[in-house]
Amino acid sequence: MSDPTIVVAGATGNLGGRLARALLERGASVRALVRHGTARDKIERLQELGVAIARVDLSRASDVTPACSGASCVVSALQGLRDVIVEAQTVLLDAAIKADVPRFIPSDYSIDFTRLPPGENRNLDLRRDFHERLDKTSISGTTIFNGAFADMLTGQMPLILFKWKRVLYWGNADQRMDFTTIDDTAAFTASAALDPTTPRFLRIAGDQLSARELSAVVSEVTGQRFRLFRAGGLGMLGTLITIARTIAPGEKALYPAWQGMQYMHNMFDGRAKLEPLDNDRYPGMRWTTARDVLAARPARAIR
Repeated sequence: MSDPTIVVAGATGNLGGRLARALLERGASVRALVRHGTARDKIERLQELGVAIARVDLSRASDVTPACSGASCVVSALQGLRDVIVEAQTVLLDAAIKADVPRFIPSDYSIDFTRLPPGENRNLDLRRDFHERLDKTSISGTTIFNGAFADMLTGQMPLILFKWKRVLYWGNADQRMDFTTIDDTAAFTASAALDPTTPRFLRIAGDQLSARELSAVVSEVTGQRFRLFRAGGLGMLGTLITIARTIAPGEKALYPAWQGMQYMHNMFDGRAKLEPLDNDRYPGMRWTTARDVLAARPARAIR
């Protein structure tokens, strides 16, 4: 029996590239859908791994359908706004259905936005809109919820303020949040792509920590005392989001400042907390903790 073929859209990106590698490590044949005009070096990196390349126009299902032929699952790791998350993914979905692919994993990889009302997070609302289209089809869809990427704790996510030896929080310092590394998310998604029995939703977290617990971890790792810093209540953060979106709209930007603030609000709010977790679904997964992430960083990067 030949190896299962998994089609990956977005394989030239960070998560998508790691996902392709994880699939290969699990014995799958991987076919990456790449747009015409994609940089040659990105394509060559995939080919060196053993990934088959299919150049497609993601605006035309008739172009994408042949590239999905024979696949057991189509996995999306596309990133963008409505034109990508809703429109391009819909083309990908239609192509998968026309090619008789039985399963589809959309590009969600987030907190559980199904537990939030529309209007609280622009980027997550786009994924919600795509779900409405996905759930009207006959294909079997599986969403992976992983919280926030733990890799961002060392810089991009303004929680640990290394310079001031503070851990910032809004609202409740004991509200636990979900963190999963990009590698762990890719590994779990690869296993799910090869698993024909997945449910509609799978929830994972490499670590679950409150701001108070995070301050203890970073203090232990760095050998320096980090204190808690309460920036304000969730009501104040909501007001700041409204002001930021008015002053600097950035509606065409993928991650304007207020978008990150929305995600922060959602995490500290607690409603989108991931439970129950499916961490034990695939034996052999070793989950990377926040302590692991912080300890792996060079000392100069966390001072």
